[in-house]
Amino acid sequence: MNLTHIEHIGIAVKNLDEAIPYYENVLGLKCYAIEEVKDQKVKTAFFKIGQTKIELLESTDPEGPIGKFIEKRGPGLHHLAFAADDLEGALLEAEEKGVRLIDQKPRKGAEGLNIGFLHPKSTFGALTEFCEKPTK
Repeated sequence: MNLTHIEHIGIAVKNLDEAIPYYENVLGLKCYAIEEVKDQKVKTAFFKIGQTKIELLESTDPEGPIGKFIEKRGPGLHHLAFAADDLEGALLEAEEKGVRLIDQKPRKGAEGLNIGFLHPKSTFGALTEFCEKPTK
């Protein structure tokens, strides 16, 4: 498995319009993209600091994954995402090492990335995402 860097840190928020000013006005970061990922029932806002991104996640449906997360745990750190050179291979290798997968195969995520999640019950409570830029 070749993970190259932390791709982003996902933070669940109740409302992007309320959360974005904190990152811009207090931390001095710039929101460079807002995107809705309909099949994941989420609206995202992205900030960059160094090589790492921060992804704010607002639920568009209370029954979606972020809506359920906020209902159960409240807003806060949702997941840690690593960039992978070979997403399918990384998922397979994690599974071979006994890690429970949420995604058996890559799927589309925000910013056009291919993504796959590892189950937090197998990662000591940290929801972990692997991301890969699609090949052209």
